[in-house]
Amino acid sequence: MQQQTPPEPTDLAALVADLADESADLDRMLASLHDGQWRLATPAVGWTIADQVSHLAYFDDAALTAATDPDRFRDELAELAADGVDIPDRIAARYRDVSGPDLLAWLRLSRATLLDAFGSMEPGTRLPWYGPDMSAASSVTARIMETWAHGQDVADALERVRPATNRLRHVAHLGVRTIGFSFAINGRDVPADPIRVELTSPDGDVWSWGPAEAANVVRGPVLDFCLVVTQRRHRDDTALVATGTVATEWITIAQVFAGPPGSGRSPIAS
Repeated sequence: MQQQTPPEPTDLAALVADLADESADLDRMLASLHDGQWRLATPAVGWTIADQVSHLAYFDDAALTAATDPDRFRDELAELAADGVDIPDRIAARYRDVSGPDLLAWLRLSRATLLDAFGSMEPGTRLPWYGPDMSAASSVTARIMETWAHGQDVADALERVRPATNRLRHVAHLGVRTIGFSFAINGRDVPADPIRVELTSPDGDVWSWGPAEAANVVRGPVLDFCLVVTQRRHRDDTALVATGTVATEWITIAQVFAGPPGSGRSPIAS
């Protein structure tokens, strides 16, 4: 077993390749759906499989606009935000009359266009988003996270188990990078004490972030960590172990995605 700190995800070509692979995994799951399955409820309250797909396609288009026409993106964001209603739910409602096959065709086109556009960008290019601006590399990393997380909702609705892959290091990296964000959006002081994160990869290696001497530590399988920081599982339903008051508080509010505090998931009834 090796212990290593995964490198900062700045190799844009490698990130785009991982996004393409994550997209292909999701596409295989969606391509097998029959008409009735598109309207299956997912664990996200009020959302069907179709809603998960329209969400990904819409925000792929938004990411492409942010990269190619940032002023237009800011104008569209201001128009959306002026309503004051939850943006993802509003977007989901907008496309509920679109058929499943048409949603899949939209996602395929949007994702292919996005992959092509980001493949020729500089990784450090700053792009606007629904929170702070971020680099092109971070934007692709976020699309990997979103694809995996919403794909998990689809898999859960279909009662399928997906194998963990090393692409989860990107989701885990965002989970660590958003520690301060998770505290801030919940109206809590960002702690000064560092948190160390040690995660067992699908290959059995240990990926680590943070100082080795930190008193606050989160340990466990990378899959469980990613399920928690994307709020797809309650921490009590995972093998994560948090040591220290700061680490324990963080893992109860961890949130890797932009926007207001998420509602999370309730523990599975025993």
